[in-house]
Amino acid sequence: MYCPVRETFIAPESSPGTRKEEETVMEYQEAQHLPHLNASGQAHMVDITGKQPTVREARARAFVQCSPQIMAALRAGEVPKGDALAVARIGGIAASKRTPLLLPLAHPIGVHYCAVDIRLAEDGVEILATCRTADRTGIEMEALTAASVAALNLIDMVKGVDKRVSIRECYVLEKRGGRSGTWVRPGCEQETAAKEVNHD
Repeated sequence: MYCPVRETFIAPESSPGTRKEEETVMEYQEAQHLPHLNASGQAHMVDITGKQPTVREARARAFVQCSPQIMAALRAGEVPKGDALAVARIGGIAASKRTPLLLPLAHPIGVHYCAVDIRLAEDGVEILATCRTADRTGIEMEALTAASVAALNLIDMVKGVDKRVSIRECYVLEKRGGRSGTWVRPGCEQETAAKEVNHD
């Protein structure tokens, strides 16, 4: 089971009169207080030195679309390259701790817990990554990295069976902690409430 992805983007309205497009963009950015842009509009790393560490958690989901041939090989444990699910799981966990090397503006925070759970569905493989930290910023990108790299490892392991394998989706399911508190993806409330996370 996976939740529907429903995101809405509302573009800023054009300003009246003869205001230049550049001015409109700058004013919109200032109104949104985009933290990754400096006064010159250049991307930079946000200074979080003064923030206090707090407990934070994020969960991300990826889904790898697979053909019947791949699913049969996975269920029978007959993938030619070996244990595809184990490789995907370990690859995702390892990747979560390398997130700042992949995302230049991400902060190097401690990944104090990472779990990658994998479930075989009828038409593919569902990957759920959970990451926790006690640090100064959120851990959503680490959870996304774990889920997406687990999916990439799975594709690498099964592409010899059928090269049409693909990542259908990858998104944050929920995040907890920090200044903004708890956020759950719309449409997934019941599922997240049903899955209690073990904090031991």
